Amino acid sequence: MTDAVKITNINDVVVLFAGDSGDGMQLAGNIFSTISATVGNSISTFPDYPADIRAPQGSLTGVSGFQVHIGAEQVYTPGDKCDVLVAMNAAALKVNYNHAKPDATIIIDTDSFQAADLKKAAFKTEDYLGEMNIDPDRVIACRLTQMVKDALADSGMDNKAIMKCRNMFALGLVCWLFDRDIDIAFNFLKDKFQKKPQIAEANIKVVQAGYDYGHNTHSSVNNVHRIESRVRVPGRYMDITGNKATAYGLIAAAEKAGLKLYLGSYPITPATDILHELSKHKSLGVITVQCEDEIAGCASAIGASFAGALAVTSTSGPGICLKSEAMNLAVIMELPLVVIDVQRGGPATGLPTKSEQTDLLQVLFGRNGESPMPVIAATSPTDCFDAAYEACKIALEHMTPVVLMTDAYIANGSAAFRLPELNDYPDITPPYVPEELRGSWTPSQRNDNGVRYWAVPGREGFTHILGGLEKDSQTGAISTDPDNHHLMTRLRQQKIDNIQVPDVEIHGDEDDAELLIVGFGGTFGHLHDAMDKLRAQGHKVALAHFKHINPLPANTAAVLKKYPKVIVAEQNMGQFAAYLRMKIDGFTPLQYNEVKGQPFVIEKLVNAFKRALGEE
Repeated sequence: MTDAVKITNINDVVVLFAGDSGDGMQLAGNIFSTISATVGNSISTFPDYPADIRAPQGSLTGVSGFQVHIGAEQVYTPGDKCDVLVAMNAAALKVNYNHAKPDATIIIDTDSFQAADLKKAAFKTEDYLGEMNIDPDRVIACRLTQMVKDALADSGMDNKAIMKCRNMFALGLVCWLFDRDIDIAFNFLKDKFQKKPQIAEANIKVVQAGYDYGHNTHSSVNNVHRIESRVRVPGRYMDITGNKATAYGLIAAAEKAGLKLYLGSYPITPATDILHELSKHKSLGVITVQCEDEIAGCASAIGASFAGALAVTSTSGPGICLKSEAMNLAVIMELPLVVIDVQRGGPATGLPTKSEQTDLLQVLFGRNGESPMPVIAATSPTDCFDAAYEACKIALEHMTPVVLMTDAYIANGSAAFRLPELNDYPDITPPYVPEELRGSWTPSQRNDNGVRYWAVPGREGFTHILGGLEKDSQTGAISTDPDNHHLMTRLRQQKIDNIQVPDVEIHGDEDDAELLIVGFGGTFGHLHDAMDKLRAQGHKVALAHFKHINPLPANTAAVLKKYPKVIVAEQNMGQFAAYLRMKIDGFTPLQYNEVKGQPFVIEKLVNAFKRALGEE
């Protein structure tokens, strides 16, 4: 960096990379996030891509984006609007300009703003900046494509391969704007393309070209900014997505329990990355099977559980529909099973690459008969690790299927993750049948906590049969006795009710809030930011965000009845509010509901909560 360049320290920034779905925006954003997480910044990301396998090039429907919020202190969301918008073509500018702040810096590739490109993007004139009322002084306009071609002119690569490197020029330029260490990007690319060194070398060269372009032309509307880290706890960090964190949490739980980890799954957006990640870890004893359908994925996991493994099946909402009968089988057999539901927009195929919270009542009640099942909802990408670990612990120690709910937003989004110490996590102790019961044990016998004993097949003296028909509470034989069925139904319910979960935590003005905001799962960051903004404006507001849905925390009723006004905010038509009304006598909350397939907008939340407070 030369002395002529002014470097200004700032608290946070939001950058949005946008282009065609084949332009590599997800990769560029991911590398920029990794660089920032590595140097200790707090990050929150939001990948947003179309459901089309490949939309027409340059079309409005084919725009893919990756938004990242980087902060010196803790950031909870990817931000409502961006400070820097990278628009790789005209369609990306048209679709995403409304997501930019009024004073945002706009980086455009003028080679992709030709007459044909403007026509595809539905611009009416060639004066696209004037048409969108964009101040040219805020625009960094460069012949990005041509500069990439010049940088790789002697690489021996064909034009198609060269064009795939355009995203790295944008990455290099943004790294210069925010004084990022591009050596981290180089190492990332070397690792990603270690089997294709020519591709790695080409991408590294283009990153350097983008960085040098910014350096040599001082291409910044507001000069260079630096975001220092002020909250970093010592340790090893990585940028991690929710799906990868979920996979790591499952591996950690299997290690702690001393069991093989088995995943039976069928590919489905947006859950497939869990299967992909776990399949890389055979050296850790992980077994993954890509089954022929959703039903087989769940049924094979039940078989693995019967055989003594930590069994998991992963899916999204449509897959939960298909797995429900097998999930019921795990309920009546009382076998440990973790069912991961990465929620997406519905119904049916719906919005497969978008995010909602619309599966809640399905995972709670979407099965025949009385089939109680614990439900946990992860609150952030990094929390997916802890939530997965806890789901495994509950399943194994209480001999029950457990549903772990995430959603496309936190599953695909990422955050800076401090690698945990496994010794800091609680032990996992399955209720194996004690040796003294040899000869007298039956498969319906329970321990003092009402949990059925687990006898792993092959253990001499504990041969048994389980199945989907009701069993006698004493002998384990098939029984149609009405009183026995009533008893077994109550025993299975009581076992779930006995699970101890932490109290729900109150954030903000715990003692004197005028309004309590209530949410669950992946909306935590947006609701927390909305609460912070309201408090900064002088309002007394608190937040109770639920991770444990079934059973609810013991202090739920006391918390919900403590405050004069309560509003439940969720990305569905009111499922959690309805569930709380069912569970808490006399509870009648206000509601804020959106089902748009997109994360909440903090500004809209703040305005809605002000109205709930009586402020127009």
